[in-house]
Amino acid sequence: MAHYPLSASMADFVAKTMSFTSDDSSLAGLRRGYDEMCRAFKPPMPGGLEIVDFQLSGVPVRSYRPPVKPAASGWPCVLYLHGGGWVVGGLDSHDFICFELAMTLGAMVVAVDYRLAPEHPYPAGFEDCLSVWRALRSGPFWFDPQKMLVAGDSAGGNLAAALCQALRDAGESMPAAQVLVYPGLGGNERLASRSDCADAPLLGSTDVDDYHALYLRGSPEPDAYAMPLLATDFSGLPPAWIAVAQFDPLRDDGVRYAEQLAAAGTDASLYYGEGLVHGCLRARGQVAEVDRLYENLLRFMADKL
Repeated sequence: MAHYPLSASMADFVAKTMSFTSDDSSLAGLRRGYDEMCRAFKPPMPGGLEIVDFQLSGVPVRSYRPPVKPAASGWPCVLYLHGGGWVVGGLDSHDFICFELAMTLGAMVVAVDYRLAPEHPYPAGFEDCLSVWRALRSGPFWFDPQKMLVAGDSAGGNLAAALCQALRDAGESMPAAQVLVYPGLGGNERLASRSDCADAPLLGSTDVDDYHALYLRGSPEPDAYAMPLLATDFSGLPPAWIAVAQFDPLRDDGVRYAEQLAAAGTDASLYYGEGLVHGCLRARGQVAEVDRLYENLLRFMADKL
C-alpha cells in the first residue's frame, strides 16, 4: 500500500482500523471484528441528545433527537443508512455520525437496522429502508415534509440512491436531497478506480466483489434498485451531494453517478476527497482532510434543511 500517499494522520487511522482485523474469517468473526472497531472509534454521546430504539413497519430503527425545539412546521429529519457492505454494521456502528448530524444540524436523525446479507440478500435490506421511509412520511411523526433528507455511506449510499429511484418510479414523495458518501453503486470492473485502487487501504477491489456476491446472492440479473448505476433514467431525482475518496476502488462509482445525474438535469455536487480512503468518516477530529469532508457535507445538509 506504499503507493497510496496518505497523510501521517490518515496512515495512523488506517493502522488503528486494521488492528481490529480478525484472524477468524468466518462471517461471525468478520462482524465481531467490525463491531470492536466501531466501539473503539465511538465518541461520547453529546449531552442532551435523546436516543430511542423502536420499530417502524417491523424494522428496528434508532432516533436521535437534539436538545432544540423544532420549528412550527415540524422537525427536519435525516434518514441515515449505515455502511458495511450490506453484511456488517447496525444501529451501534454508526452512532458517531448520527450524533454529529443530529447535534450540528438540529435535526432528528433516524437510523435503520436493515436486514443483512448473506442471510437476507437483496432485496431484503432495500425493502426495509423503503418501508421505514414510507412509515416516516405517513406519520404520526412531526416532521417537516420539505426538510427530510436521506443519507448513507458505502452500502448505505447505495441504499439511499436506490430509495430515491424507487420513490420516483412509484410517483411518491422523495427526500429533499440525497447524500451519498463513498457509495457502492454497481460500477463495473472497467472503471479506472477498480484497478488504480485494487489494493487500497481498508477496501480493495476483491473486497468489493465479495460484498457484491453476498448481497446479490440469488439475483442473477441485478436491477437498478440493487445497483443504481444500472438505471436507464436518472432524471427527476432529488438533488445529490456525493463524496468520493481518492484511494478507494468505489471512487468512480460516485463520480459516474454524479455525471449521470447531471446529464439528466438533476442537481449533483461531487466532492472529490483528496487523500481520503474508504471508511474514513470515523476519523472525524483526527484527520484534517476528513474534517474538510464533514465541513462540506454539513454545509450542504444545513442548506437543504
